Amino acid sequence: MTTLPRDFQLDLGKKIFFASDFHLGTPSYEKSRIREELIVRWFRSIEAEAQAVFLVGDIFDFWFEYKRAIPKGFIRLQGIVAEFTDKGIPVIFFTGNHDLWMFDYFTQELGVEVYHHPQVWTINQKKMYVGHGDGLGPGDHTYKMIKKVFTNKVAQWMFARVHPNLGIGFANLWSRKSRAKNMKKDDQFLGNDEWLWQYSREMEANTHHDYYIFGHRHLPLDLEVGAESRYVNLGEWLHYQTYACFDGNSLTLQAFEKEVPAIYLEQLKN
Repeated sequence: MTTLPRDFQLDLGKKIFFASDFHLGTPSYEKSRIREELIVRWFRSIEAEAQAVFLVGDIFDFWFEYKRAIPKGFIRLQGIVAEFTDKGIPVIFFTGNHDLWMFDYFTQELGVEVYHHPQVWTINQKKMYVGHGDGLGPGDHTYKMIKKVFTNKVAQWMFARVHPNLGIGFANLWSRKSRAKNMKKDDQFLGNDEWLWQYSREMEANTHHDYYIFGHRHLPLDLEVGAESRYVNLGEWLHYQTYACFDGNSLTLQAFEKEVPAIYLEQLKN
């Protein structure tokens, strides 16, 4: 496994890429398969420039690793990730609220670094705070309580005793209902009530970071945290196909094979 140093300089002509919220597996096999092929094309398009790729959570709409079984499908994504790591391009994976039950499969089989909590890297003297974003910031007390249950070792052991056909089927149903419930909220910019923006400002008051990079929110956002700090949300791939690219000097949001979304362009005007 090629690990990414916590403090390093980019090689000449190289970049760092960040993407999140692919939600593979939803809303149907056919649509998920099309999106997976799109994501593989994106990987191919950045391969020559990529020094590392960060996958910042909810890559799968549901994921649970049993001791001897994983969810069926997604082999094309796993294949391209393995190609990158085999070529010495680190892939860093953060678990999200939909795929938090990821353990050691991706590390052992694909050579991927897996993190369950936000981490910090300094790249070209730019300090980056990276994480999925679930459970951070004010509010959302119900989810924070549920997450404590889902990440409890005893609860995980008990779920692992359930047959995969039943366990994965039930979890997929739960996941679809959760996303449907929050779909309208995902489409609305909440202004000062954007909780990850609030969280970034609170963090910045104590410790400086040049960038706070999150997924989870589903809107592509690039907002000022301080005079020299920004909060960037990566958006999602069901509608926006957005990702972030750091070229050694600045971090920018981009869209793959479509127009940059209007919500992001409105932010740039302001």
